[in-house]
Amino acid sequence: MSRQRADSQGSLGPDDEVMPYSDDETDDELAVRNNFLTITFFFSEMGWKVKANDRPYHHLPEFQKKVFLCIKKSRYSGNAIKTYKYNVLTFLPLNLYEQFKRAANLYFLALLILQIIPDISTLPWYTTLIPLVVVLGITAIKDLVDDLARHRMDKEINNRKCEVLLDGRFQESKWRNIEVGDVVRLKKNDFIPADILLLSSSNPNSLCYVETAELDGETNLKFKMGLRVTDERLQEERQLAEFDALIECEEPNNRLDKFMGTMLWQRERYPLDLDNMLLRGCKVRNTEECHGLVIFAGADTKIMRNGGKTRFKRTKIDELMNYMVYTIFVLLILVAAGLAIGHTFWYEEIGSKAWYLYDAKGQDASYRGFLSFWGYIIVLNTMVPISLYVSVEVIRLGQSKFINWDLQMYFAEKDTPAKARTTTLNEQLGQIEYIFSDKTGTLTQNIMAFKKCTIAGRSYGPVDWSWNRHADRKFQFMDHSLVACVRSRKDKDATEFFKLLSLCHTVMVEHKDGDLVYQAASPDEGALVTAARNFGYVFLSRTQDTITIKEMDQESTYEMLALLDFNSDRKRMSIILKFPDGRIRLYCKGADTVIYERLSPNSRHKETTQDALDIFANETLRTLCLCYKDISTDEFEAWSRKHKDAQVAMSDRDAALDRVYEEIENNLMLIGATAIEDKLQDGVPETIAKLAKADIKIWVLTGDKKETAENIGYSCSLLSDDMQIHYGEDVNEKLRIRQANRRNEPSTFRPGKKKPAEPFFTEPGKNALIITGGWLNEILYEKKKKRRRLRLRRLGKRPQPTTPQDGQPMNDWEKEMRQIDFVNMACECEAVICCRVTPKQKANVVSLVKKYKKAVTLSIGDGANDVNMIKTADIGVGISGQEGMQAVMSSDYAFAQFCYLQRLLLVHGRWSYIRMCKFLRFFFFKNFAFTLVHFWYSFFSGYSSQVAYEDWFITLYNLCYSSLPVLLVGLLDQDVNDKLSLKFPKLYLPGQQGTLFNYRNFFISLFHGIFVSLIIFFIPYGAFLQTMGQDGEAPSDYQSFAVVTASSLIFTVNLQISLDTSYWTFVNCFAVLGSIAIYFGIMFDIHSAGIHVLFPSAFTFTGVASNALRQPYLWLTIILTVGISLLPVICIQFLHKTIWPSVGDKRNRKKYEMEEEEKKKPSAFQRGQRSRRSAYAFSHSRGYADLISSGRSIRRRPPALSLQVGVVTTNLSDVSL
Repeated sequence: MSRQRADSQGSLGPDDEVMPYSDDETDDELAVRNNFLTITFFFSEMGWKVKANDRPYHHLPEFQKKVFLCIKKSRYSGNAIKTYKYNVLTFLPLNLYEQFKRAANLYFLALLILQIIPDISTLPWYTTLIPLVVVLGITAIKDLVDDLARHRMDKEINNRKCEVLLDGRFQESKWRNIEVGDVVRLKKNDFIPADILLLSSSNPNSLCYVETAELDGETNLKFKMGLRVTDERLQEERQLAEFDALIECEEPNNRLDKFMGTMLWQRERYPLDLDNMLLRGCKVRNTEECHGLVIFAGADTKIMRNGGKTRFKRTKIDELMNYMVYTIFVLLILVAAGLAIGHTFWYEEIGSKAWYLYDAKGQDASYRGFLSFWGYIIVLNTMVPISLYVSVEVIRLGQSKFINWDLQMYFAEKDTPAKARTTTLNEQLGQIEYIFSDKTGTLTQNIMAFKKCTIAGRSYGPVDWSWNRHADRKFQFMDHSLVACVRSRKDKDATEFFKLLSLCHTVMVEHKDGDLVYQAASPDEGALVTAARNFGYVFLSRTQDTITIKEMDQESTYEMLALLDFNSDRKRMSIILKFPDGRIRLYCKGADTVIYERLSPNSRHKETTQDALDIFANETLRTLCLCYKDISTDEFEAWSRKHKDAQVAMSDRDAALDRVYEEIENNLMLIGATAIEDKLQDGVPETIAKLAKADIKIWVLTGDKKETAENIGYSCSLLSDDMQIHYGEDVNEKLRIRQANRRNEPSTFRPGKKKPAEPFFTEPGKNALIITGGWLNEILYEKKKKRRRLRLRRLGKRPQPTTPQDGQPMNDWEKEMRQIDFVNMACECEAVICCRVTPKQKANVVSLVKKYKKAVTLSIGDGANDVNMIKTADIGVGISGQEGMQAVMSSDYAFAQFCYLQRLLLVHGRWSYIRMCKFLRFFFFKNFAFTLVHFWYSFFSGYSSQVAYEDWFITLYNLCYSSLPVLLVGLLDQDVNDKLSLKFPKLYLPGQQGTLFNYRNFFISLFHGIFVSLIIFFIPYGAFLQTMGQDGEAPSDYQSFAVVTASSLIFTVNLQISLDTSYWTFVNCFAVLGSIAIYFGIMFDIHSAGIHVLFPSAFTFTGVASNALRQPYLWLTIILTVGISLLPVICIQFLHKTIWPSVGDKRNRKKYEMEEEEKKKPSAFQRGQRSRRSAYAFSHSRGYADLISSGRSIRRRPPALSLQVGVVTTNLSDVSL
């Protein structure tokens, strides 16, 4: 079955291979791209000027910017970075200010002030002060610890050492002291401290190799080159000290793939581009020494600009909890106002006429009612428990520690444990609906492996390499027949196959201590050359016009006549060689779609190779076709003249070269094809499948090419053959039709009018969306908007009202509807892959889903280009590994392998969500049950705002008597264990739906609290009414009543949490029994005569506990009260588990096991299916061909290098350079 797809080939839309514009790109930069004649306008507008070796220049008034009022500072940032929030002076005031921005803390501060006023106070001031100080103190300590960690990290980075040219000589200096315009010297393996213009290096022609893993997660090396003029004149320290060039360039921006500027030196102007720049975060490799000029420092560097804004992240439960606290505030005010009105009427009717209540204050009923209102605000303040917030912080801290301690998320190979870098988002991990993932280094290992090949129609697949002393021991290939075939040298096709792999490439080689180190423009090329080496065809060296290889221990040198490099349009590369015997041959490798069009009619094995390619594609391997062509001397000379003319063409040179290349790359003879595996990280397909069962949608956002990203989509089971794939043009057309319908029927689609969205895909079956960054801008109007603004500005016109005919949004509402349409379409798809997208676009896609779907999102990545996306999502996860730590430093959670994500979400996230919800439901219940006893008591106390309990019981209730059991439930409770959580991903659904904690649950807790408070008050009240104790004394005094109600409450809430506990441990049991024991121990102590003698005014319940609790009648009252309070709960829980069981109940597990067996599907990839998926294995950009042809990178070949036994050459992706 062939896969259906809506292709965008031949579209007039954006180029799928080109990275689109960034939002930080200026209109002037667009002008340069759109109109070459505006180049002078661009240079005149460049406002960033850097003078070499002249620090005072950058502090001139013209480079000052206003900071505050008349205070100014230089617009050039220093190189120190700052991520911390506090210092010694600002910690206390700033932290208190931030804490009092929380409504509850401010509320309790106001209560404390009210309690100081004698006429209003009904409770001692310490009942509020002690809990408030504890909460503020714990939160402040936590914030301080977090900020100290940030201080340490900043200090470590800022204090790194670097050599800076000061006073005519290089001196060691800290990174923080580097300034714009400084000349610095970097050595091998040094991190680059700022964005630096490369001036010279120890390599020929100032070539410098850098590793960009911190920026883009790619481990293959990239080369940078200094200008020829600086290379020739700036090698010595004295020359560098006299260097006084003026650099004019673009303002600081976040474009990692672009830089434009000029260097004015000795009255000559030289153009600068990204190839001349060393960016902060990269590492110098294979270059002993290089010199550079600091252009951007600190916060102005591209890596820091890509960080995006640090957003304060809050969980959905946090937001909901705040709304519920506001609801409680409203209820509190209404209840207090009602009781105050009651007190006003009571005083008029009864209180003012009772002589024994006369207090000689002369206050009328209304004023007394006003004071009663504030009194009840104080009495009922425990409806908003201050300990709630500190308990939540303790639970979150504990959950974070559990993540850190989880050995099943520990990656032993790199000694990397999982790390929760924040303690405030754990329960949000249980509510994720969308995951946005990078590809390179996140889903894949960025390691290519030569897996299979087909030669002359015969396929070979996955050998003991002991026969080849040059073999890479990590190389694995399972077909010994191919080895025998190559070693025998009888099969010409096999010989040509591996000879082509060793000759047709742009790999650079370095001889180091007798070893060969390959530097490839892409890991694919390195894998192919390594494969050739293992089969006995070892690439040794190259010069500007020769290539030397060792063919089965026989060294041969070939003259390179031409190198036809890869680009995204050609999708192939060729090399024309002159053999030692004088023959001229063209070797070519490329994507099957372009190679088959250029094959000779006489070429053999086309069908069998095609079948092999289909099989390779279905196994998600990256394929390349290999072919050759013999060329006569006359034919080559004629072609060579055209080639030289094209090389010196003044306009449209690339197109001219492509036309010349086409003339020679035809009538090719097919040799075979290679199949390379882009290695996924362990467990990626299984993780994606498991998360999909939990109804979590995964989108891949990557800067890779479309073909590469699509191929990985199949490898990791995100895409399958039964999906219909929609590309950019198809998506744009569907959105255009929807927009046209909206314009044609304005009455149906009006702003503010909500109408259910019609589906974009009406046909049955699965859909997938693959869209490039260029199409993304086209669809969301980003690119057109900038071009239109630029055009209008040039013409000096103001923007005209947009008409429907020009394809532009008529207003902001229409643009918003377009975005909503795109999000709705994407969310209808089973899989979404966005490729060739910028870091800004990654963040924008996440923002769109957050904004229009109100969904909880998670972003996961490994490089600096993922930082913006990680910060934008509700949860950011960084992959810590060989790709650098930039993403980890900006993340909320970090671990070493993508497969750990399923445990983070399905186990830790789910547990955290369930625990937090259960904790909050019970916490609200126990405080309603505790506080509303005052409400019922007020009906029998003249609404006088008198408390129903002893003062110390009110103070200690949430701190000591009821806090520990519910805290342990919030830390340790499990409805099912971790194995079952992973086995049944459907258990994750309640978190996404938010069913365990919402307003419905809140009001259930409220009514439950009302019911229990009613029972706790009225049963003891009835028992105390007209009773006589066994000693003839009436126990119906207020203090005994307070002890009985308090004791009943403590038993009830602690037994209630026992009923709600799903996972019992010794600690839980100890907490419940210990809380009850602590209550009685403290109560008997504060009711003792001894403490009353010491503090007579603070402890007034002398002897009450011992007197009341020796009465069996009162113990029976307590037992009856507790029993009636718990009986309805027991009945409801029984009915729920038998009639309406939840997905987590054990009763349902067998049913779910049967459903899982029924839903098991066959593998998405079946060898019998034909599938055309061209995933050519080339780099994302041009290779090293220009560099090689120019001869600028070529060293002299080391004299008489001997490769003896024990010498091992290593693929770039397998070596730590």
